[in-house]
Amino acid sequence: MNQDKTAALRDAMQAHLDDLTKPRGSLGRLEDCASRMALIQGTVPPRVRRKAVFTLAGDHGVTAEGVSLYPAEVTAQMVHNFMAGGAAINALSKACGFDLYAVDAGVAADFPAWPREGADGKPGFFSMKAVRGSANFAREPALSPAGFQSCLDHGAELAGFAARGGCDIVALGDMGIGNTSSAAALLVAFGFDPELIIDRGTGISDEMLERKRSVILDAVRDRGPFASPTAVAEAFAGPEIATAAGVILGLRGKGIACVLDGFPITAAAAIAWKLDPSVTEFLFAGHLSRVKGHGPVLEAMGLQPLVDLEMRLGEGTGAVIGGFIVELGCRIAGEMASFSRMGVSKAQAEEKDY
Repeated sequence: MNQDKTAALRDAMQAHLDDLTKPRGSLGRLEDCASRMALIQGTVPPRVRRKAVFTLAGDHGVTAEGVSLYPAEVTAQMVHNFMAGGAAINALSKACGFDLYAVDAGVAADFPAWPREGADGKPGFFSMKAVRGSANFAREPALSPAGFQSCLDHGAELAGFAARGGCDIVALGDMGIGNTSSAAALLVAFGFDPELIIDRGTGISDEMLERKRSVILDAVRDRGPFASPTAVAEAFAGPEIATAAGVILGLRGKGIACVLDGFPITAAAAIAWKLDPSVTEFLFAGHLSRVKGHGPVLEAMGLQPLVDLEMRLGEGTGAVIGGFIVELGCRIAGEMASFSRMGVSKAQAEEKDY
């Protein structure tokens, strides 16, 4: 969208919001959400017809280094839990009106032939196993060039699926034991301060945290220098992180907002952002994670979290909460009455004491 059209659209949306039956700007960031959605969709007022959340799962070879509190097999167990309806993302996606899709982006286990489209409140399932878990990045690159490209391609397929299904909001979540280590290594390799980025993730001990820090810093030193963002991603990204980056890149030009979850998904967004800085135009930060590295990365990308509930679960839980708030902004813009239609003058409306 060219600058003149963007400016005209922004002005039209602001005029629309200012004409609604409320004091100007009184709904704060809900109005900001509506304005951003109008720019993303190219329409005033914006609308939300359907919302989907992709919870992407993948395993990480770096768990062999003792960097995680949980064993690697928990990734597959949690995918079964998603499909059985027993996880937090099942409850929150239902409450926030999102269709849930679990995605096997690279789990080191096999799954049943679950249907792609969910029914009777059950999630859908995408089998997109690019690899059976990433390699141990402490010893070798996490993904081969072909593996990374396969993940990007699968992400683009998910973006196309969302567009064909009429989604206006796509939320992204993750499930992958060890993926905060992969995310932190990615971000340190991109130049972020390790002291601001490396954190406990699932609540590991001080001893394990030091081990995690050492593994990440040694690997970044050993794998570098890095010639490109793609080289960084191949060195450290887990399959679910790489596939999430592919979703974001695949949503370009589709008029769909993408809501990010926590630290691993934001690391995926950083890959996409490094490859194409324009992706931030349609990204929302669903929440601020308790993982300390999350905030600095959001700040670098110019994204302000919609909520801060001190969450650090993943799965897309913060993304669906944030996405629901974005929808509320759109509903206000589309469903409130206007002063002009009510026949109330602008002067009277602005003077009204609420």
